[in-house]
This record gives sequence, C-alpha cells and structure tokens, in this order.
Amino acid sequence: MTLLLGPPSSGKSTLMRALTGKLDKTLKVSGSITYCGHTFEEFYPERTSAYVSQYDLHNAEMTVRETLDFSRRCLGVGARYDMLAELAAREREAGIKPDPEIDAYMKATAVQGQQTNIVTDLTLKVLGLDICADMPIGDEMIRGISGGQKKRVTTGEMLTGPARALFMDEISTGLDSSSTFEIVKYIRQLVHVMNETVMISLLQPPPETYNLFDDIILLSEGYIVYHGPRDNILDFFEAAGFRCPERKGVADFLQEVTSKKDQQQYWYLDQQQYRHVSVPEFAQRFKSFHVGQQMLKELQIPFDKSKTHPAALTTNKYGQSSWESIKTVLSREQLLMKRNSFIYIFKVTQLIILGLMAMTVFLRTKMPYGHISDGGKFFGALTFSLITVLFNGFAELQLTIKMLPTFYKQRDFLFFPPWTFALVTIILRIPVSLMESAVWVVLTYYVMGFAPAPGRFFRQLLAFFGTHQMAMGLFRFLGAVLKSMVVANTFGMFVMLLIFIFGGFIIPRGDIRPWWIWAYWSSPMMYSQNAISVNEFLSSRWANTNTEASIKASTVGEAILKSKGLFTGDWGFWISMGAILGFTILFNILYILALTYLSPPSGSNTVSDKENENVTNTSTPMGTNINEATNRPTQTQITLPFQPLALSFNHVNYYVDMPAEMREQGFAESRLQLLSDISGAFRPGVLTALVGVSGAGKTTLMDVLAGRKTSGSIEGSITLSGYPKKQETFARISGYCEQTDIHSPNVTVYESILYSAWLRLSSDVDEKIVEEVMTLVELDVLRNAMVGLPGVDGLSTEQRKRLTIAVELVANPSIIFMDEPTSGLDARAAAIVMRAVRNTVNTGRTVVCTIHQPSIDIFESFDELLLMKRGGQVIYAGELGRHSYKLVEYFEAIPGVEKITEGYNPATWMLEVSSPLAEARLNVNFAEIYANSDLYRKNQELIKELSIPPPGYEDLSFPTKYSQNFYNQCIANFWKQYKSYWKNPPHNAMRFLMTMINGLVFGTVFWQKGTKIGSQQDLFNLLGATYAAVFFLGAANCITVQPVVSIERTVFYREKAAGMYSPLSYAFAQTCVEVIYNIAQGIEYTVIIYAMIGYEWKAAKFFYFLFFIVSSFNYFTLFGMMLVSLTPSSMLANILISFVLPLWNLFAGFLVVRPLIPIWWRWYYWANPVSWTIYGVVASQFGDNKSPLKVPGGSDTFVKQFLEDNLGIKHDFLGYVVLAHFAFIIAFFFVFGYSIKVLNFQKR
Repeated sequence: MTLLLGPPSSGKSTLMRALTGKLDKTLKVSGSITYCGHTFEEFYPERTSAYVSQYDLHNAEMTVRETLDFSRRCLGVGARYDMLAELAAREREAGIKPDPEIDAYMKATAVQGQQTNIVTDLTLKVLGLDICADMPIGDEMIRGISGGQKKRVTTGEMLTGPARALFMDEISTGLDSSSTFEIVKYIRQLVHVMNETVMISLLQPPPETYNLFDDIILLSEGYIVYHGPRDNILDFFEAAGFRCPERKGVADFLQEVTSKKDQQQYWYLDQQQYRHVSVPEFAQRFKSFHVGQQMLKELQIPFDKSKTHPAALTTNKYGQSSWESIKTVLSREQLLMKRNSFIYIFKVTQLIILGLMAMTVFLRTKMPYGHISDGGKFFGALTFSLITVLFNGFAELQLTIKMLPTFYKQRDFLFFPPWTFALVTIILRIPVSLMESAVWVVLTYYVMGFAPAPGRFFRQLLAFFGTHQMAMGLFRFLGAVLKSMVVANTFGMFVMLLIFIFGGFIIPRGDIRPWWIWAYWSSPMMYSQNAISVNEFLSSRWANTNTEASIKASTVGEAILKSKGLFTGDWGFWISMGAILGFTILFNILYILALTYLSPPSGSNTVSDKENENVTNTSTPMGTNINEATNRPTQTQITLPFQPLALSFNHVNYYVDMPAEMREQGFAESRLQLLSDISGAFRPGVLTALVGVSGAGKTTLMDVLAGRKTSGSIEGSITLSGYPKKQETFARISGYCEQTDIHSPNVTVYESILYSAWLRLSSDVDEKIVEEVMTLVELDVLRNAMVGLPGVDGLSTEQRKRLTIAVELVANPSIIFMDEPTSGLDARAAAIVMRAVRNTVNTGRTVVCTIHQPSIDIFESFDELLLMKRGGQVIYAGELGRHSYKLVEYFEAIPGVEKITEGYNPATWMLEVSSPLAEARLNVNFAEIYANSDLYRKNQELIKELSIPPPGYEDLSFPTKYSQNFYNQCIANFWKQYKSYWKNPPHNAMRFLMTMINGLVFGTVFWQKGTKIGSQQDLFNLLGATYAAVFFLGAANCITVQPVVSIERTVFYREKAAGMYSPLSYAFAQTCVEVIYNIAQGIEYTVIIYAMIGYEWKAAKFFYFLFFIVSSFNYFTLFGMMLVSLTPSSMLANILISFVLPLWNLFAGFLVVRPLIPIWWRWYYWANPVSWTIYGVVASQFGDNKSPLKVPGGSDTFVKQFLEDNLGIKHDFLGYVVLAHFAFIIAFFFVFGYSIKVLNFQKR
C-alpha cells in the first residue's frame, strides 16, 4: 500500500489520472504505463483500477445507500462469479464444507443486479456511513449529510466495485483523524489479505495513519523525489543533510523539506554551510540512492505477461450488459423523477393555469369562423399554444445542465454506456410530454372552438406532442453541448428566436427575403405551424367559397392558408408530422452523441503561488512550534483597537423537525435533538478547539452560538461578557469563517478583502490594514489573482481558505469562529493557516475553531479543548496543557482507558479512546463521566463568573445597525458589482455578442421593411418585427441574469449574516450595474436594427425607439432578478419564467390585438410591460404616419387611422407609455429589494 505525498500543484492528481487512464485526451503524454506488462490498449484501465476523485459529485436527492447501491450495480462483480463457481467446484471435489457466514458473503458479492446487497452494507459500516445511510446526500439547497460524510460516499462508490487496483485522491478531507485511521486500516487489510494494489494521496496524514503504509511516493513540482519503502525515506533525507525533529509528524516533514521557504530549519549538519537543495536535485540524488537504483533495475526487466491471470485485467468495457445498464439507470432516473416530482407537478399546474387563461381569451363565443377576417384570431390561438409548448420544453435545458457533472464522472468511470443514460432520459420524458400535451389540448381544444371532429382533436394532440418532443430534444441537445447555464440560456433563447421568426407567423413565406428562405424550411416550428393550421383550416367549417379576388383559392380555409404561405392540402399535415419526427430523432441522436463524445467543462485551473517562493521569508519557519513562533513580535500583528469579549453558554439544546426519512423508519418523536445540554466558555486570548468525530455536532454548535441557524429551536442561555447575546450587535463584533469558502468569483483577492474592510470598519481606518491582513495570512503575493469558482478555476482550496480567514480578520472582530480552517489543506498550508489563527489570538481576541484532523503541531497550538461525541454531547471541556498532559491525565484516570504511547498524536488517541466502540467495550458513557467530574463543576463556576458583567462594564451597543451609512454601503456594493461584471465575459461578452447577432438577423430578415408600408400585411410584418425584437432579447436577458444573481445571492447570505450592509444597498448596486450594461446593450441593438429595418430617421423617433428598447431590457432583467429573489433556486425561477413569458406573449397585443381581447382580460394587457413597449414603438414610429393603406376584404384607409381603429394605438398617448415604463422598472426593483431583505432560503 503506497502513500502519495506532495504539496499542492505538485501533480498528485495528474499522476493518479495518468495511471488510471483518465487523463484528458488532448494532453500530450510521453512514456509508457503497463499493468502486469500489458499496455492500456490491451484492457480497460478505467475498470481494472478505480480512481476516487477529490471532488464529491453526487445526485443530491439520492440517499447514501441508494448512491452506493447504484455504483455497485453499475461496476458489476467482475470475475467474482467465475471465481466462486471455480471455488465451489474445488470444494465439492475435496469434500470441504465452507463456513456458512463466509459462504453467504462470497455469494452476495458475486451476485449481479440486486437492488441492495451485503456489499453495500459492509461498505457503509466500514466507512462509518451506516448512521446516515438513509439520509439524502444534499447540496446547497437540500439539507443532507456533512462534508466529511460526502467524502466517504465518494470513496465508498469505488469500494463497492470489483477493481483490484485503487487510486484514492485526498480521501481524508473533512474526516477526523480516527475515522481516517480506521478507513486506511481497512484498506490495508484489503491490500494484504486480498492481494490488492492501492495508492492513496493524503493531505495531513497523522503519524499512526502514515505508519500503516508500506511504500511512500513523494512528489514535488512534477518530480518523484522518493519512491520506495517507508522505512528508508528518512535515511534518504538524512544523507542529503535534513533530519525530522522530535514531535514532528514525518508526513509533515516530508511535505515541507522540499519547499524553499521551509527547508533550512531541517538542516542538521552544523559543521557544513546550509545550501538550498532544489527539487530536480533531490530527484537526481534519489536515482543514486540504493532504493532508487533497485527500482531502476526492476523496471529494466520486462514483466512476463504469461504469468498474468486472465481475470486480473478487465477486458469488458462495462460491468453490466447493455440491457442491465438500461434497467439500472432507468430505476435511478425514475427515483430522481419521483424526488423531483415537484418540478413536474409545478409544470403541469402552470400549463393548466395558462390553459384556463388562454381558454377565456379565445373563448368560442368570441371566435366567429367561416370568413377570411376570422382567421387571424384562430392563428393567434394556435400560435400561442405552440409557443407555450415550446417554452415548456425549454425547462429541459436547466434539467440537463444540472445533471451533467455527476453524469460526466460516471461516464468517465465507465459506470454505464453514455447512450443508455441518454436513451433512458429520452424514454422517461415521453409519458411526461404526452401528459403535458394532453392537458393542454383537452383543456383548450373545444373551449376555444376549434374544428369539432374527433379526428381533428387527436391530430392536434399528435402535433403538439410531436412538437413538445422536438423541443425537449432540441434543448436537451443544447444543454449537453453548451454545459454552462449562462451560455446555454442565452444561446437557447437565440435558437428559440430563430425557429420562431421563421415559423411562418411573424413573417409569411412570401415576404421572407431570398437569402433567408433556407432558414424557413429548416425551422421545426414552421412544420408545427403547418400541421396545426392545416388541421384546423381544412375542416368543413372553413369550406365556404372564397370571395377574396386577390387570393386564388376555392375555399376560405385554403385562402387563409395561402395568405400565410402555408401548405394547402391534407397531405401537408402528414408531411409536417414526418418533418417533426425527423427533427425529434435528429436532436435526440445529437444529444446522445454530445453525451458520448464531448469532454466535461475544463477542470480546475487554480492559481499557483509559486512566486511565493521568491518572496522574502518574513513568516515563521514551519517546524517552529506555532505557539512559540507567534509569541515573538512580528510585523504582521493587527494593530486596530477592539474590545476583548468572553462568550459563555449554559445548558444549550438544539432541535430540528424529525426528517421524513427517519419518521418512515419508525421514529415517533416530532423533533430530533442535535445538541444536548452543552455548556462552556470561550475567553479572550484563548484559542479553543472544538473537536469530535464527523456528525458530533461541531458545526451545529458553532452555528447556534454565532446566530447563523435559520431553522430549528434553541434552548439555554448564551451571554456575551455577562449580558444576554443580541444577534444584531453580535454580528458587528464577530467573524465567522465558514467551512465552505463562499466568495464572489469575479473579483481579485485584494478586492475581496478591501470590500470587507470598507463595509465593516469605520471610515477613518487606514487602507494599510488590508495589506497587514494579506501579509498575515500570506496572500500578498496573490493580491491580483481572481477568486474564481471552487473546483473550476481561480484559487486553490487552501488559498480560498486563507481568503475566508482574511475577509473576516480584516473586520477587526473580537470573537472569531472558524469552521474547519485546515480541512482540505496539506500540512504546510494548514500550518500557514494556523499561524495566522495564532497571530490573531495573540492580539487578545477570542477564537474558536472546529478541527478534524489535527497533527500534533496543530493540536498543541490550541490552549483549550471542547470535545464532543455523537449525539451532540460534551465529553471534555478544559485546558490542554503542555504536550496535552491535562487532557491525557483526564482520560487516563477513567478506568479501562488505554494509556497513550510515546510520540502518539494526543488528538488521535483521544478520539480513539472515546469512540462509541470504546464506550461499548468499557460499558461507560463519557458524557455522564464528564457531567459528574470536578472539571465540569469547575467549568460551571467559570460560566457563572462570566455570566455576571464585570464592574463598570456596560452592555455592547452601537449607534447604528451597520458600520457604514447607507450611501457608503451603496457605493461599496456598486464598486464590487461593477468589478464583478467587468470580469465576467461569459455573461457580458455573450450578452453583447448575442445582441449583435440578434440585431443582424432581424435587420436582414426585415431588411428595409420600414420604408414601404402599402398594405395591411406590411404593417403586420413590422408589428411582428417589433414584437419579436422586444420580446426575445428581453426574455434572454431575463433568463441569463438568473444564474449570475443566484451565485451572488449565496455570497449575499454570508455577508448579510455578518451584518455588513443593508439588503437594500445590495439590491440597489446590483440593479445599477445591470442598468449600465442594459443601456450599452440597448444602444448597440438600436443602432443595428433601426438602420437595417429602415425606420424613419428623425431624432424624436430614434430616441423614443432607444428609450423603449433600453427600458424593456431593464424591466426584463429586473423581472428575472426579482424571480430569483422570490424562489429558493435558479431552476425554480427558470420554470416560473416559462410560465410568465407566455402570458406576456399572449397579451402583448400581437397574437391578439387589444380590441379583440375579451373585456375581462383587457386589464392584463395594461398590466403587461411588453404590451406597453410594443405600443410605444409602434405609436412613436407609425402613429403619425398618414400614408394610404390597403386592407384586404375591407375599405382602404391611412396608417394612423388603421392603428387607432384596429389596434387601439394613438400617438397622443406616448407620454403615459413613457411613465408606465418607469413604473414597471421601479415596481420590479422594489419587489427584488424587499424579497432580498425578507426572504432567506438558506437552510441551516
């Protein structure tokens, strides 16, 4: 069993990916990798070996057991079945009767395709996941398991499979040291008993875990510095002049000895001058070291392939047959649909509401038929139905992108063939699609007064079902290709616009310019429009003789179809249905191909702080004890004045509602207790560690004390220097470093810290404090690095952690809570972070840290410890003492507890001797022992003392709620938003690019149409151009702003909890920055389409047009922001948009002109911002036009008169239209601001 060690960015993950055949195919790779002498071309390395990624990608809705069961079924049993059959045959021959339990276990591991299995149960038990087996994994919106438990699920996924070579990347992140030890010990038994091959990369392995390994690979800067037995590694470095000090973990020493900043402290040859030994030099020395020479000799002798057992290497690409894969994926997707049933119920409800509204707009009593003039309203009804169906399919875009990260992981690990997953998603959506189409047609068909023949009804249902399938296929395909929510939303709206413009309703075939006619024949909507129109207008109701001389057609129905350039025979329906089927098949094939062959979005491009190496070392050498180092004065102490405060808490209990999953399992109680009778005190200048196994309630306790819980009920007293804690005041004087490092992705490190200082310190504070804090946490060299998104780009995990601390530290708090500040860091990075923490404590502040896997160094840098066990109970609270002697004394005094061995990590020992297993063995309850101890009584006296205010001390109060006044808050927020937007090309560059493309498409489709208005159709073409120009780009803005607002809202929740600013200042800033970009976008769009369509060049007309376009962009954008603020997720906001946009579309005054809207719905026309924009554009451009106009089937008139009589549009009304635009923008802004202030969808 091999341990892979190395500092961040040394190439550990890349090496593991290379060894498991998972490197990006675009990378240039030289050299050869063989398994038992076989190259990758001879077998499937992805299945022969298992790679456990450091990223935890799972379906949030599935439980832990369901996740492991799914991976077990997908990975299959390998050669276990054949081996069992062979073993059984040999046992029969030899007359051996196997042990019943071993026999049952082996049979269970060899059986394929079961829903659940003993393998899953064993994996859950070994990884300590049995306590949360039936809890959902969860994400930022679904409450689930902890970060450490998620990490174990990621490990468990691969352990359930049959792979004999395991490569595990940073599996201990978020785990306590005893859990890590137990898991590695189990894997060691697998290696030695089952003869497996394992390489594990760990960040901070404690000594006892380090000692479990046989071999060590030390990697640095892409070089292998050492690869060989663990026993020889210290000899190798001693030969080079470096020795590991006492009470220093060997793993920590190894990760620091190759670093330029830390190397000198380990030099032990006093008689020789120290000289820096570079990484390439170490690598060269290793080749001449006896271990390195032995390895080179072994590598020169080729492995004899004939000795390889046929079952050792996997030659089958997948663990199941294609049919079994389909069944497995189908059961998983059905489960996910059931868990996400709210979305589907919501979509159907939305359709029913839209259908009821549409029915009452196009009520059959108001729908005369039989004449050419009656066709317009029927066309409006059919087109609206078509748009509703298309928009309903748009939701697939979000659903597809949401499932991609997990899909890519499972695809690349060969869980199943990609086509099986694609096929299952296509098949499962068919009944959903049929139901949604049927709901619409059943509701609307007869009420709207379409042709009453049953055949026509079913043909319309078929047409809508086909169109819905086509739309779902199209948006699934776009989601799989574009992968990013922002880009996909923008491009998705553009595609929707194209198929809509060329659908035959906005501009008839006869009026389309020759250079665009190919697009007309390529638009799926054109065929849908033909199918539903032919179905309606060739019915017997429209068979009256045509009397319109200008159209050559025998019947009224045929004349209406001809005037729109549509098919005129019954054959048109079946040709259209054939085309729709063709498009559906094409889009679904493209979707399958996209999922099969496209790579995931580019991985983590983290910023390297290699430049750090060249910076003068003002910080402390790592090996120096953190306490000793920081007691010396440094130039990075924070010098701002603050008030030292003590926090005491007594008999604190915390309850949440019993989760539904646990109620189903028979738990009768209505509440679940997470914290049980917790008491303690945190004092100034004292660094307290909050320790416990995963799930003990450390983060819960911290959230309760810091006032961060948004749900559940809290009992007990919490006092601040003797006075009851008031949350508003407490937020001002406390800092909270969350476990998840939440920051705005599109600003730099310096800007993030400056922004925090700006809003949380008084105006007279010098900006130098930012520089001081950056130096303190060693971020000065990364000042201009972009923060980025976790796991995607920007800062590494360790750099983000330091930024989180800096952002809180710069606020000059008296009390700081840190949730796992060293989780996910290697030993060197953890030491940097802990040194920053110690420096903070030495200024007299109160600091509390939850900690998972402390090394001896880190653990002994704490002054006091609060130890918790599962169930949220305290089992020790008090001083640690030098070399943890007080803690050791306390536990060794308990009868039966094993004594600590020399050099053993006290943190690991403490967790081992107090584990549930140890409790059961000793038949004791450590929480009861503590509650009856002298230590508990001493703590109670301390709490009592701290609960009384010191003499002359007044309760904390501030004259204002926030540090800065409202004006400064607005300026600071606007500054950050402006910086964020400027550095966000996917959102803004895409916005301006799509605006230009949209403008050019409109300009070329409606080229110079504004110069000639001679007939009613000319005017309607321009009305269609105005409607589409306003609606589609505005809708794109509305949809694409949502992911941006959603990401920033997560950051806002953290900043709001920290009491940084008023929510209204945040809303104001985000609105202002969007308005600026919308003005620029509106100018770009107006200049393009105004000139190309050929509107009249008059200043008043141009500026009216510009005003209405910019205003429409603003209200669309604000409406999108408003929906995000009103809903828990951007996906739900997106579904709501697909409900509202069709309504705006219906009442915009184009599908049904205002005079034809029934009187009971006319109010909605006035309540619809889009109708005001179309009114404004048409009135300002043509409302004063007195040119003659030909009207088919009616008397000729003038443009101005026709607009007033038929559309109800008057030029004199423009002033009110302008005011209405301001009213909508202000109304949406206020709802956005109020929702941001009042609603909090974060579940804590």
